[in-house]
Amino acid sequence: MSRTVLITGIGGDVSQGVATILRECRPDLCLVGVDVHMQHGGHKFVDHFSRVPRAGDAGYLGAIQALVRVHSVDVVIPMSEPELEAARPFIEIAPGIRWITSGNQVVDTGLDKLETARVLARLGLSVPWTIPVSEGPPISLPCVLKSRFGSGSRSVVVVQTEEDVRYFAKRYPDSIFQEMLLPENREVTCAVYRRCDGQVATLQMLRRLTGGLTGWAKVIDDERISHVCEQIAKELDLRGSMNVQLRLTDKGPRVFEINPRFSSTVLMRHRIGYTDVLWALAETEGKSIEFPVSPVNKIMVRVQAALVFDDESGDVQ
Repeated sequence: MSRTVLITGIGGDVSQGVATILRECRPDLCLVGVDVHMQHGGHKFVDHFSRVPRAGDAGYLGAIQALVRVHSVDVVIPMSEPELEAARPFIEIAPGIRWITSGNQVVDTGLDKLETARVLARLGLSVPWTIPVSEGPPISLPCVLKSRFGSGSRSVVVVQTEEDVRYFAKRYPDSIFQEMLLPENREVTCAVYRRCDGQVATLQMLRRLTGGLTGWAKVIDDERISHVCEQIAKELDLRGSMNVQLRLTDKGPRVFEINPRFSSTVLMRHRIGYTDVLWALAETEGKSIEFPVSPVNKIMVRVQAALVFDDESGDVQ
């Protein structure tokens, strides 16, 4: 009998990447996708699509539970920070239903960038200074200002002057100031997977951002990065996959963010054999998995595609 997987936020690129992987490699699965509207191509990546309330709304979890019953869902993959926030602590929403997440400790840490810095400092790691905007001016300039909650590089602002500090502090009072890590061209995004038996595999990708996403990446292998990622994975009891973002500085690798979910490189890394989506699903089925050898110096790039179709919804908007 085929299994059914529910993927949230199917209008987003990461969710569509996950659906693409499952469609190609697990044709036995029935895929259900949800989002708050239909003005995207996500419904073309799944067998069934449904609209649900926003993750912050009171009816969100109830809507997910109803779809689990209607479609006999076996596995739910929450794909965005608001959905992770709404679903934690990932208790059973129906008997036997499995969540694919990075685990409560990683989610609790990664959803809050200030908490991320504090936790990593307690682990003895070298982290950039990080302070809430509400607690006063930054320690030094230039620095970066970013949202305290959520992830992604679109909302990061470089703060250069005292005038910038006053302007951005007033405009974004709930954000954080963070030390600017240099050099900019040594940013590394790391896919980190921890198996049920505790073994950890890290794929290190030296990257260049395009529109806030990884547009170009090269696989590298730095022992210091592997050590840092493995320490974080074990100390935070990682269950499955997370994404660690850092820069290679003159003080070594310094982590500035943890994404507690599959990241925007999920399809890129799948193409070179780091198939963490399939690993996570296999482990929910009680299967063992094997880690590949990292293909050092492989280059990955993001490409664009488009779909055209007739309106079948009857919507006027």
